[in-house]
Amino acid sequence: MSTSERQATRRSLQVALGERSYPIHIGSGLLGDPACLAPYLVGRQVMIVTNEAVAPHYLARLKSGLPGDAEVREVVLPDGEATKTLASVGRIWDALLEAGFNRRCTLIALGGGVIGDMVGFAAACYQRGVAFIQVPTTLLSQVDSSVGGKTGVNHSLGKNMIGAFWQPRAVLIDTDTLQTLPAKELSAGLAEVIKYGLIRDAEFLAWLEDEMTALMALQPEALAWAIERSCQLKADVVAEDETEQGVRALLNLGHTFGHAIEAHQGYGRWLHGEAVGVGMLMAAELSHRLGWLSRTEVERTAAIIAAAGLPLAAPADMGVEDFLARMRLDKKNVDERLRLILLETLGRAVIHDQAPRELLEELLATFPRN
Repeated sequence: MSTSERQATRRSLQVALGERSYPIHIGSGLLGDPACLAPYLVGRQVMIVTNEAVAPHYLARLKSGLPGDAEVREVVLPDGEATKTLASVGRIWDALLEAGFNRRCTLIALGGGVIGDMVGFAAACYQRGVAFIQVPTTLLSQVDSSVGGKTGVNHSLGKNMIGAFWQPRAVLIDTDTLQTLPAKELSAGLAEVIKYGLIRDAEFLAWLEDEMTALMALQPEALAWAIERSCQLKADVVAEDETEQGVRALLNLGHTFGHAIEAHQGYGRWLHGEAVGVGMLMAAELSHRLGWLSRTEVERTAAIIAAAGLPLAAPADMGVEDFLARMRLDKKNVDERLRLILLETLGRAVIHDQAPRELLEELLATFPRN
């Protein structure tokens, strides 16, 4: 694809947050394009943070798009969810301090959701807040974690329990990075794409059902539209409720169950999207047992999750109390009431904290295990 063809297929949208508003740029060839990066840098000091899996593919390309007079440093962290800790964030702070970076520096997160969350948290705290740019390289991070300003790290007792809201200056989504994405990571990202259809856009969900084969085959036009629509849906929700006081919680469909799986299994054994896929099916099943979704709608939910290559069964070694113990620590809970995101119908989600305990326990006891 020529440079002109690439530029013609690029798409942009805005996260509308007043003075904290920022663009999301989507397209091919963004990484090495100076016109994409330069407008969002603050000062000359640039710290790129990436990991050992991404750096060999894209670090040099990203650096080639930075201004010639930039003072560029880099931190390359180990790959994987298990590295999403305060110790890893400490390595970023160490590098910033050792390099003498001031408040007019810019951090660039080059990687998936783990890198993006840690870099955003590091930026939120360094000298009480510096600029950062999200350059997500996985489908999951492109459609979800890079947008909205949620940053942080995991704790042994719960996922993302330590963090801050800190918005990036821009999100640059280079769709070329998906060409090196492992198949499991692609499926994990599609879980979040499916989520948007389930909670907010039944028409998009139907489109995903028709185009899942194309998405799994990395068909460029289908991927670009899925990313753009997902980002637009999330941007709309974030603009309405930046710090998750209300409607933004709907973006957590399946996450209460999914985070419990991740924490219990040990971060990294299950990919986030795999756990969320199972969690969404559990939420759909509970919605059915509450009298909302029909059995046909639950089966339709299971079918699209399976078509994305995601598991349909919870871990064999997780019992009812294993789930409940982790779910009680969920950030959405208020006054010790378990708040779940459930489905009134496909395309419309609700926050619900009145599910009878016995019904929840029955679901957890009878849900398939593998």
